[in-house]
Formats: sequence, structure tokens, C-alpha cells
Amino acid sequence: MRHLKFAPSWLRFLTIFLLTMGILFRFSNLDGKVFWQDEVYASLRISGYTINEAKQQLFNNRVIGKESFAQFQGANPDKSLNDTIMSLAKQDSQHPPLYYIIARLWMEIFGNSVTAIRSLSACISLLVFPCVYWLCRELFNVPLSVPGVAIALMAISPIHLVYAQEAQEYILWLVTILLSSASLLRAIRLEDELAKERQKPDLFAIWSIYAVALAMSLYTFIWSAFVAVAHGIYVMITAKFKFTETVRTYLLASLVGFLAFMPWITVVIGEFFQFLISADKTTAQSDLIPIFPFLLMQLSRIFFDIDLSSENSLGYLIAVAFLTLVGYSIYFLCQSTNYKTWSFIITLIVVPALPLILPDLIIGSIQSSTEPYLIPSYLGIQLAVAYLLTTQLYNGSGSRRSFWSIIMTLVIICGLISSKVSSQAETWWNKGMNYGNPQVAQIINQSNRPLLISDPFSNNYGHVFSLSYLLEPKVRFLLVNNQKIPKIPDGFTDVFLLNPSEDWGKTIEKKYKFKTDIVYSDNYYSIWKLAKNRNLRRRNISQ
Repeated sequence: MRHLKFAPSWLRFLTIFLLTMGILFRFSNLDGKVFWQDEVYASLRISGYTINEAKQQLFNNRVIGKESFAQFQGANPDKSLNDTIMSLAKQDSQHPPLYYIIARLWMEIFGNSVTAIRSLSACISLLVFPCVYWLCRELFNVPLSVPGVAIALMAISPIHLVYAQEAQEYILWLVTILLSSASLLRAIRLEDELAKERQKPDLFAIWSIYAVALAMSLYTFIWSAFVAVAHGIYVMITAKFKFTETVRTYLLASLVGFLAFMPWITVVIGEFFQFLISADKTTAQSDLIPIFPFLLMQLSRIFFDIDLSSENSLGYLIAVAFLTLVGYSIYFLCQSTNYKTWSFIITLIVVPALPLILPDLIIGSIQSSTEPYLIPSYLGIQLAVAYLLTTQLYNGSGSRRSFWSIIMTLVIICGLISSKVSSQAETWWNKGMNYGNPQVAQIINQSNRPLLISDPFSNNYGHVFSLSYLLEPKVRFLLVNNQKIPKIPDGFTDVFLLNPSEDWGKTIEKKYKFKTDIVYSDNYYSIWKLAKNRNLRRRNISQ
């Protein structure tokens, strides 16, 4: 790879330009997108309240305004940082506390607005670029060519833009994956160099960074355990499945990282057994979709994403084109690099994804909410494509270089278009069950004095909180507990029911002698409007 050691000036300029655009996209329109259910729950954890505490204070059959939700959506004087950690330990231990601790401290400084909490993720996403540079230097041993293209592709990657504008831990997880991966390669390289020079290595100095990075990754997202498994398989491959000194020191460093995570592992195990003995075994709604179309669309979204629906055939045609590019990139990587390079990328793509995909192959479908678990695979794919594009721009005949220049140009254009559209959009595919909130909010906000009624069952809690960010201050909420018959006060021009059960809706109809008219419905929830006109027909909702 000596011919790749120095990047030409045009490549450096292109990298700087795309990096600048990527940064601008990340900080653009942070408060414009739907603040959806998962972000609502993340903000609740940051506040230090549990779901039960929030429900007890809000779902009490009283009329309240949207300002009543603010206490449960960020830092507040009534709860401390310790409460933030304890709320995770009690009800959401599958989310380790590192991101939430950082977010709590961040919101105490910058406030609880949507812009403030999402700006944390946008700032964290900037750490991706130096980490990618470090990883590529260790993996390919070139200063600017492959690292520059990799940085450029990740800067305008729509899938990374999604997580860079989400009030969740996934972009921090990507940073910790990059750190742990680069520090692992560094430790192996240093041990090999010292062994060749017959010097005794300082194991602490060499492996301490990896142990710390691994512990940070585990405290960010539990799925990091499978990234660690991928690292272990890679170390065994490079050692040719022999129990060498490098293998021993790797195992020791990994053990230190997992021991540091042991306190939270005990919390996870404790909550799991508490769930088993609990009488409450209700599960949240899940969106099951066919696994192969899901994987195909997610692969395409690494490079091109304008929020095409799964029913749009154009999306699959584009996905097949990128599948061809990715497939050839992996083939070319395996053919043109040594096993220490390609085996790292292959294990990073495959190993963390297998525990997610294999069980779903049996039933043939997968939950769409699991797409963040594929972040290690996204990273490995981008590294392979960056290597292919860079080498093809240098090798072969002029016509061959021109062809790959066109391919790279198209990939860049796709990324720029996707990032522009995504950064300015009001909602996006990752908003899941709250994708339709802008439409619902528009319907309710059109009323002069609207009242929204809901109960805490199923996902209604998250729906109400998420909607509150888009509803105007004139909207009032009547939140009831245990599906009690609400006492509807006078003075409201329009009354709406959020996702009522069939029995509850009929009971309200009977008491008030109203008819319910559906005004919005999708696969996740529905909005019904109470109408005094008895000639209105009740339309069945299909969910």
C-alpha cells in the first residue's frame, strides 16, 4: 500500500469540504424533528423519575397543560444524578448509565430543551472523525488516503446523521466501538514491534487503553459484549488459534474491562429475575417486518436515505445497487489485503449482527426497532467501501480510474442529498410509532380549545409525552388511570381520545351520548374525536 501513503490535494480538499457539510447537517434543525417515544423515555431516565412515578403524578383524572410534563423530561431540582442512575437500575437496566450521566450533567448546564439534549449527541458525533482516522491508520497503515475517504463517507452517511440527532446513546456507542477497536489494533501492533526488537513490553501501558475503552463501551450499550466477542475472534485469527502471549494479554485486558462492568451486570441479572417472578409480563408493541427487506433497506441507508417506505420498489432497486457495491468491496478487501486487515472488518460486520439475525431467521421477521444494534456492521461496511474506492482511484488504467471516480461521485451525491433531506425533515423512518405525530398535532391544534384524553395503558404514556412537544399551549390533557370514565369539563370545543380500547371508548360514548369519529390511525395508535352529532357513524379501526 505504499502507493496510498500520501493523499493528493484534491482528496484532502474533498475530505475537508464533506466533513464541514457533515458537521453543518448534524447541528441543523435539531428541534425540528419529532421527539419520539424512545427519546421521551431517555429524557425520563435523565430526570431521575421512574415510569410509575410519572404515571402516578400525571394520570390522576385532572386536566393539565403541556407544562406539567417538563418535570419528567430532563434535569430538575427534585432529583439528583444518583436518582438518574437508580431509575435505570430499577426499570431500564438494559440501558447502562454512561450516556445518561453525561446527558444529566449536560442538561444541568444547557437546559432541558430538545435542542439542548440533541446537541449533546451532535457534539459527541464529532468525536467519530478523529476516531475513524485512528482506526484506519492502525488498520491500513496509511496517513491520509483511506482515512480521508472513510471520514468523508461517514460525515455524509445518512445512517450516522440519524443517530447524531437522536437524544439516545447510540452515537456514543459508535465512538466507543471505534476507540476500543483502534486501541486493540494499537496494542497488538506495539506488542509485535517490541517482540521483533526483543524488548520486554510494558503490558499496562499497551493494553490499559483497550481495557478502559471496552469498559466505556459496555457502560454505554450492552450489545458491546458482542463487539468484544468479535475482537476476541480476531485476536485468535491473528494468533492462528494459538495461545500466544498476545492472546493472554488480550484476555487479561478484556477481563479487566468486564470486571469493571460487573456492578451493572449484577443489576441487569437482578432486574431479569425480578421480571420473571413478577405478575406483570406485558410487552410493548413491536413492529415485525420481513428480515431480508429490512436488512436490504438498512444497508442502503448507510449511503442513501430519503425516507422511502418499505412498499416503495425504487428503494429496493437502489438497495440492490448498494448491495452490489458492498459485496464487491468485501470481496476486493479479502483479495487485496492480508488476513490481519480483512479478518478484522469481516468479524466486525458479522459477529455483532449474528445474535440479532439468527433467531429472527427462524420466524422470518425482525423488529424494526433493532436497527441501532447493527451499528458495528455499518462501520465495517463503510471501512470496506472506503478502502475499495481509495485503491481504485489510484490503480489500473485511466478508464478504470474514471469509472471508479464516477462511482465515488455518485456515492457522495447520494450522501449529500440524503443528509440535506434528512436534516430538514419533520419526521423520519426511525421515529417508529410516533412517525405520524406531525399530522396528529396538526389536527388537534386546529381546534380552538381542544382536550386530549388518554390512559396509561400500552404505549399511551410515550404517545402523550411525544405529542406534547408538538401541541400548542392551548391544548389541555385529561389523563385517567385504570380506564376510569373521565369527567369531561365544560368549555372545550373539541374532545379527542388517544388510542382508546374498544370497551373504554364504548363506555364513554354511552355515558355522554356521543359518537366517536376516527380522525387518524396508523399501525401504532389512533385518535378519535367525540362528536355530539348523533348522525356520525363510528368507523371501525383496522390496526
